[in-house]
Parts: sequence; C-alpha cells; structure tokens
Amino acid sequence: MKSNFYKLAINFIPVFLFAVLAATGTASVRIKEIARVEGVRDNALVGYGLVAGLAGTGDTRRSDATVQSIANTLARFNVIVDERDISSRNVAAVLVTATLPPFVQPGEKLDINIASVGDARSLIGGTLMMTPLTGANGRIYALAQGPVSVGGYAYGLNGNVIQKNHPTVGIIANGATVEREVETDLIQSGKLSVVLAAPDFTTASRVRHALKSKFPSLLVSSAHAGKIDIDVPNDIDVVELISQIENVNVEPDLIAKIVVNERTGTVVSGGNVRIDAVSISHGNIELNISTDYAVSQPNIFALTLKDSKISDRRGNGIQTVVIPQTNLQVKEQALASVALPAGSTVNDLVRALKQIHVSTRDMIAILQAIKSAGALHAQLIVK
Repeated sequence: MKSNFYKLAINFIPVFLFAVLAATGTASVRIKEIARVEGVRDNALVGYGLVAGLAGTGDTRRSDATVQSIANTLARFNVIVDERDISSRNVAAVLVTATLPPFVQPGEKLDINIASVGDARSLIGGTLMMTPLTGANGRIYALAQGPVSVGGYAYGLNGNVIQKNHPTVGIIANGATVEREVETDLIQSGKLSVVLAAPDFTTASRVRHALKSKFPSLLVSSAHAGKIDIDVPNDIDVVELISQIENVNVEPDLIAKIVVNERTGTVVSGGNVRIDAVSISHGNIELNISTDYAVSQPNIFALTLKDSKISDRRGNGIQTVVIPQTNLQVKEQALASVALPAGSTVNDLVRALKQIHVSTRDMIAILQAIKSAGALHAQLIVK
C-alpha cells in the first residue's frame, strides 16, 4: 500500500522590480548649499525628569530611581515622605532630549522628545514636570515642561495587551524655553573658516579660487580638502561678509558613484559614470523541484492468541520505509547578449538591458560583475 504524505515544490522565478536612475550633471551651486561656516552648529541638550498624572501605567516600585525622584521632588515643596511609603504608579522617570540651534536667543521655544527609562507601560495623559536641559558642558540652556503627546497606545486586561507604536515615548511641541544663549565664535584667530560638507581637494580648490575672485583684497587659503580659511580685518562687517560668501557660485566636483539597494532593487547612478567597452551575456533559468513521498508498508503482520497472551510474529528484516520520488524540470531562456562601446554610461547600459527584459536584481548582479571585470570606473556602493 502506498500513499503520498506531502509534496514539496521549490520554484525559482525571476523577480521584476523597478530601478530609479538619476542622470544629473554637475551644476553651479552656491557655497551655502555645499558648505557651512565653522562654529555654526546645533547643540544637543538632555535632562532627567518625571512625568506625572499617568493612569496607573507609570513605573513600579522596582524602579528605585523613580521612587527616590518622587521623594526628592516632594521635599522641594516641603513635603517629607519616606520612600518606603511611596507606591504610586502614576509617575514615570523619563529622559528629555532637545536640539539647540545656533543663534537662538533666551525666551525662544524648542521641541523636545521624551523617553521612559523605567518600567512604565505608557506615558499617555502624563505631564512633564519642570526639567532643566543641560549641554555637554553641564550648563543649563533650557527648561522643559508641559503635557506629553504620545503617538500610540497600550491597553491591557487579564494578560491581553493591545498596543500601537511605542506609548513609552512622546514629544512636546514648543515644550522647552531657552534660558541661555550659546556663544558662537565666527572669527577664530582672525580667520573665518568655510567647512565643506563633503571634503574634496578639487572642490576646495574651486571654492578658494571663487572666493579670491570675489574678494581680491582678502587672503584666502586652503587648510585641507575640507576647510578654506579667510583672513578677516577687524573693521569688516562679519555678517555681511558671510552673506556674500554664501552666495558665491562654484561648480563642485562629483565622484562617480553607483548606489545599489539590494533589498528594494534600486539602482541610482550619476550621469558622469562611464563604462569601458564590454560584452554581456545573460540568461534566466527556471528550476522546478517537486518531491513525492511514498510509504511502503508490507501486510505481513499477524497476531495470534496463545496461552491467553497476544504475541507478534514478524518477518525478520522487514519494516515500513518511506520512498522519496523527486522530479526536476529546468526551463532555460534563450541567452541574450549586449555589447556596449567604450565611453557608454550606466544609463546606456540600463536601456540596453531593459530591451532584453532583464530584471532589476539581475541588473545589480551585472553591475557587480562589470565592476569586478574593471570596466566600471565608479564607486559601487551596495546597501
């Protein structure tokens, strides 16, 4: 007797995705788009505080830091409570973070982010108590306070929980007030420095020449591939000078790159990527594997009644076996080939490969093979 237990089928089928190709040439841009003035930067702020008013979703007594923080907060209002008597779950300890932009004056508002550091289940409905936000130097630059906005929820009953997003993080729009101005030194040792976002020797040289043409009376020098120094006289208006520097047009030098995202099947390349003379042959194979499992069970078992006992007589060496039967089917498409002359771009290659219906993932493999063959003169970045 034979029976089929199950059938295993493995199909290798080409997956077709879309490629996004950017063919952009180098254009003249303002220095403002590719560089910044040294000293002009954001500053990170952080603080530790308490979120109160939670409906039993705050930290438990296992969070010693929260219990101690509650006792310390109450002591500031002349309410002395022993830590052992605090068992409220309406409070949660949180970390508060914010970004302090340059040139922000006292009294301006900042958005803040809040994240639970204890074992609270949710911050919904809570209010952040006044929390000082300090910089890396330990100074207080802002004070945070206000109702927490949480973009999610978590409700549970009898061990069942329904949750959306992360209810233990939240934000407060304009929740912090700036108390101290950050000192920004635009001129250091009599020099104003322009820092490139993408350091490059050619771009730095072009920026230096453009600035020397714009300001022939100033001494302009290149410190390295990422910074250009300008000697500034004492009687010059620095803000006006920076405004003029930002609006000077330069032509940045671009490195030939191809960015490949294997997860999404996306290929992005610049229009200046060149390919040497190359010939590509490509074909798809579709392989189908199916396996049938048959069971062979000989009917030789006999049971006899002897001395009021049931005994089992079996043939020696005979047993039930499973017999796999595998079928293979291979379908190979006609081999397609593409020939490109020297100096072709990636766009030319993509258009040629699309004509022979090559999928995007196969296109990624072809680009990697061309790079290995030394015919692709660009950085191939695979993510």
